[in-house]
Amino acid sequence: MQAYIVAFTIALAVAYFATPHVKNLAIKIGAVDAPDARKVHTKPMARMGGLAIYAAFVLAVLASMYVSHEIMGILVGGTVILIVGIIDDLKPLPPRVKLLGQIVAAIVLVMFDIRIEWLTNPFGDMLYVDYLAIPLTIIWVVSLTNTVNLIDGLDGLAAGVSTIASLTILLVALQQNFVSVAILTAALAGSALGFLQHNFNPAKIFMGDTGSMFLGYMLAAVSILGAVKSAATIALIVPIVALGLPILDTAFAIIRRYMSGKPIFKPDKGHLHHRLLEMGLTQKQAVLLMYVISGCLGLSAIALTEVNKSFGALIIIILLCVAYVGARKIGVLKATKSVESH
Repeated sequence: MQAYIVAFTIALAVAYFATPHVKNLAIKIGAVDAPDARKVHTKPMARMGGLAIYAAFVLAVLASMYVSHEIMGILVGGTVILIVGIIDDLKPLPPRVKLLGQIVAAIVLVMFDIRIEWLTNPFGDMLYVDYLAIPLTIIWVVSLTNTVNLIDGLDGLAAGVSTIASLTILLVALQQNFVSVAILTAALAGSALGFLQHNFNPAKIFMGDTGSMFLGYMLAAVSILGAVKSAATIALIVPIVALGLPILDTAFAIIRRYMSGKPIFKPDKGHLHHRLLEMGLTQKQAVLLMYVISGCLGLSAIALTEVNKSFGALIIIILLCVAYVGARKIGVLKATKSVESH
């Protein structure tokens, strides 16, 4: 049996069976998410479900592939971001402390020689970044970590979007014969999907920052690994398009807050999922619609690897135009009341 199928199956099973035990542990140690003005749940909910995702991912990786220097770096970095998430789920950290923890986790990758060494150059093959490799890697990892963290606002949303993004990168890795990237993304998809069985509406447990930051971090780290192994200029574009929904939602939030003169990091109720609920959709309908959008973006990302640069650029321009029109229609660019973060 192919190693990536083994990784997916182990991760799926471990996450599914471990999550109820993690829920009991979370309740016991007080990792509980209380409702507030920004959240949509109405009763206290166990969080820290990311522990099950982490355990499933690590066990699947150890059981299905050789742990090289790079893979060890990804596992160590993932453990660091997990610890930051656990602490935050137990007692919310100040934003600066959380950011510092994310930077430390990103630096772990750099120490294990996992870094962005070039960028896509639309007029040529690739643009080597030399001494900018370290800051670019840190910015990339911290950005993707927070992007998945910020979209974790509805039952099953972050887990489902992460599953779709992981499967997208898995298909591209198989297409380009990057075995290690395929196994890692298969393990990640299995972990998120196994947890999703308990997290889809009505959720029995939340993944918390433990899970959302871990998933974002892993998607960032694995895509850098794919870029390192690839000679294709498309490597880092694929995860950006695959995670287009949370990335655009975060970008629109920054624009919205900046234009209304509010602090960029001040939470509000203007995210896409909040707007969809305001429009009368149920939680399930809003999440399923966002899955469909993510699926379409995933297919677009795969298409980008098959077409020439001009056609690829056209696909990206069309996606950005559709996103902008959709954002204006739904109202995610309009100012909204800020709310206190949890």
